Amino acid sequence: MKFGVFYEHQLPRPWEDGQEHRLLHEALEQVVLADELGIDFAWEVEHHFLEEYSHSSAPEVFLAAAAAQTKHIRLGHGIRQVIPHYNHPARVAEGLATLDLLSNGRVEFGIGEGATRHEIHGFNIPAKEKRALSLEAAEQIANMMTMTPYPGFSGKGFSMPCRNVIPKPMQQPHPPMWIACTNRETIKLAARLGLGALAFSFVDPDEARGWAQTYYSIIKSDECVPLGHSVNPNIAMVSGFSVHDDADEAVRRGQEGFEFFGYALQSLVLQPSVPGRTTLWEDFQKRRGTVKAPSVRGAAGIGTPAQVRQDLKDFEEAGVDQVIFLQQAGNNRHGEICDSLRKFADTVMPEFKDAEPERERRKLEELGPFMDAALARKKPMAELADDEIPIIEPIVKLPG
Repeated sequence: MKFGVFYEHQLPRPWEDGQEHRLLHEALEQVVLADELGIDFAWEVEHHFLEEYSHSSAPEVFLAAAAAQTKHIRLGHGIRQVIPHYNHPARVAEGLATLDLLSNGRVEFGIGEGATRHEIHGFNIPAKEKRALSLEAAEQIANMMTMTPYPGFSGKGFSMPCRNVIPKPMQQPHPPMWIACTNRETIKLAARLGLGALAFSFVDPDEARGWAQTYYSIIKSDECVPLGHSVNPNIAMVSGFSVHDDADEAVRRGQEGFEFFGYALQSLVLQPSVPGRTTLWEDFQKRRGTVKAPSVRGAAGIGTPAQVRQDLKDFEEAGVDQVIFLQQAGNNRHGEICDSLRKFADTVMPEFKDAEPERERRKLEELGPFMDAALARKKPMAELADDEIPIIEPIVKLPG
């Protein structure tokens, strides 16, 4: 099993001067520490206008800073908003490739579409079309990173003429692709498109086993036709995180932030809010204990080393490939987050690390033929012959 750390950059009110500055720099310090400890992935979300819940509106900037200060940890867009209203597909392709080159091939490309009115209406995105718009754009972003030149495109969400989108990424054919998943139906979608599943739902091992069985049965079937130019058959699940020798102290350090994460996300979808005047943290404190919170013991990453080890084994046996630790949530403290990372790396992670190469080898041996068959079913975008590439005329023609 592999492990990751996950960032929303949550910042509950009330705010003081310098808090956003401190928040980002502490998160960067945590990623650097995770890299030094041997954590496999650092995932950064992209959200817009979601005060208190997520101050992560420019993940490409944060991940570039992380790339400059780390050596081994993989840097994941978990996720990048790919609907053209948010980010033009060519700009996404350029940014991914540049980050991949600067990081020496450590980029992971997760795609998403947004779920709140804050984001969707803020960018004038038609809610009923957001899934189709995101998949259309993601497929073309993959084409832009692999084709020389990109032939051009005219679709529902965007159009552009033939251009050679540069630079090209270090990883070939392109960075591994993932998609945000919140239920079994999106798990099915991920598998049908040959994408890794970033599961942003808190499930227990039994439910995770059902998700994994569904996902891998489709990966092995004729239903799987890759959206990109490779298949990324992996399931990653987000979990709370707080490791301490004292179980009660582990819960004290991790429970409140874990609960706030779930509460705030639900509130942003279901409750009205006033821009610039949100009261998410205040409302959460008032209602805490009166609303159902995600189970801490099902969180896989909250407890003593022995408890966390057993939880992770249960998820590994269920078919989960990666657990992503949501350690920066609510008002979780930087020092305690770093302590948990060190404790986890010292007492829990080694036995999983030791077993990972053989697990990965067996998995690829089993899935390799199915991945090849899936790629053979894909109908790639047609390349242009040299005489079909349009000439770009100059803006000003010289006389004569």
